[in-house]
Amino acid sequence: QLQLVESGGGLVQPGGSLRLSCATSGFILDYYAIGWFRQTPGKEREGVSCISSTDSSTYYADSVKGRFTISRDNAKNTVYLQMNSLKPEDTAVYYCAAASRYRYTTPQAMCVAKQMSSWGQGTQVTVSS
Repeated sequence: QLQLVESGGGLVQPGGSLRLSCATSGFILDYYAIGWFRQTPGKEREGVSCISSTDSSTYYADSVKGRFTISRDNAKNTVYLQMNSLKPEDTAVYYCAAASRYRYTTPQAMCVAKQMSSWGQGTQVTVSS
């Protein structure tokens, strides 16, 4: 059973930073690509950043490129999303998700897809003065 648990969300002022963590269990992280997605009320879930199983390639949505950084520590079974220069429009519930390394050929393909092996429960990020 694949388990993903997000943490690190909270309230931050515009221009501030947060680091989200996605702790995984029940599978070998090396075999899975991981993505961060976000959703606001009334809008579809969108892919923010995804990373391949080998940590050799990444994808970032245009809206976060240059501000967010995705990384993984397979030994700790954890994936991170470092968020800098946060903007009010970054406010959303952030989810991490896992997909078999055989499911998608690129991180971009994963980030625009909806089918995953497992989803986390989400963590709220609010950017407001």
